[in-house]
Amino acid sequence: MGEPTEIQRGDAGRADAARGGGSEAAGATVPRQPEGATRAARSRTAVLRTRVRDQRRSPARPRIWFELALIGISYWLYSIVRNAVPEQEAVAQRNARWIWDLEHHLGIAVERSVNHAMDSVGWLITGMNYYYATLHFIITIGVLVWLYRSHPGRYVAARTVLFVTTGIALVGFYFFPLAPPRLMTDGGFIDTVQTHHTWGSFASGPAAHVSNLYAAMPSMHIGWSTWCGLAIFFLARRAWVRVLGLMYPLATLTVIISTANHFWMDAVGGAICLMVGFLTARWLYHEWVYKLPQVPARESAEEPVTVPEQWSEPTVSSARR
Repeated sequence: MGEPTEIQRGDAGRADAARGGGSEAAGATVPRQPEGATRAARSRTAVLRTRVRDQRRSPARPRIWFELALIGISYWLYSIVRNAVPEQEAVAQRNARWIWDLEHHLGIAVERSVNHAMDSVGWLITGMNYYYATLHFIITIGVLVWLYRSHPGRYVAARTVLFVTTGIALVGFYFFPLAPPRLMTDGGFIDTVQTHHTWGSFASGPAAHVSNLYAAMPSMHIGWSTWCGLAIFFLARRAWVRVLGLMYPLATLTVIISTANHFWMDAVGGAICLMVGFLTARWLYHEWVYKLPQVPARESAEEPVTVPEQWSEPTVSSARR
């Protein structure tokens, strides 16, 4: 009776050993990742991180076709969103009255006096109407082209500032509809476009039915013109050009007040949006826009000079002769 028990124990021990050996064998046959593959994966990650870091510190100039498409699509979306905001006339008029009362309280409510004074000079106000309608786009596009060609290392960051500023403005248009002074009920302002029969605003005349009449806060005329003015002031080489850069947003401020298209506070809102845009670019690129290198690092790197092999052996050839 004892032998079978020993035999069974022996068989069980051999079975356990077999199972143990099997597991050890299985463990031994698990393929391990070669150290070379691990190093390669780590090197690829390091290269990617280096590229991202370099791109943030010295942004590369984008391809022209991509940039044109991006700007065109962005402005198209901006126009759609801006004009798709529901026109809440009652809320817009109430907000306009609140802004007007606030400015009276602060002692800066001079828009109506300026509007009437400028309207009395026909040629001047007519020029301001056309200024308001055209330079807002012409100068902004011109500065973008100039940055792309002459300051490619700063272009992407500067364009980011403009995009962020405009995006925040769309939020303002949606949540704070505001009637401009010329449309303010009982405000006593003059709509200079209607009075002088010029096309100085997309929100006056025939274009009024396709534009949001109450997208006045914040003023993108101030946001964009200040963006242009700062770029010219910090990056232009000639002193008189830099002075013109500073004068441009000041002239724009005079125009938007004289034509009764904006309150003072709209201009303040545009400046705040621009400030947020600059801070965002500073966070993204770890440097202020105008302190980035003028030319991206990859474009400024010198190409290696290669010469034919036979050019490097003049001494040997002469020695053989």
